[in-house]
Amino acid sequence: MAKKKLGFVYSTNPNAGWDYDQEQEFDSVENSEQKLYVSIDRKNRGGKEVTLIEGFKGPEEELKDLGKTLKSKCGVGGSAKAGEIIIQGNFRDKIMDLLKQMGFQVVRKGG
Repeated sequence: MAKKKLGFVYSTNPNAGWDYDQEQEFDSVENSEQKLYVSIDRKNRGGKEVTLIEGFKGPEEELKDLGKTLKSKCGVGGSAKAGEIIIQGNFRDKIMDLLKQMGFQVVRKGG
């Protein structure tokens, strides 16, 4: 990810540089200590359904690994970023079962 420049300061100091916004990096959290919310979303997706998993706490790499595992178990595409996983299609019940088997606390969100 690109680092965001925080501000602009004029300086005559030859060693002056940019201050960068530090990305918040989470430590690994045990699966049993995480509560994930699973829902079906249709908003801004052209009427197509996706299964949305929210509430993941941990490093971005672990989020992507979990997303990859869920996508392969469901045999569909999707993405994992910004603390949420999007799986193409309505796989809410299957994903809830998979996450429970992995030791996560799972909450069904929405209808």
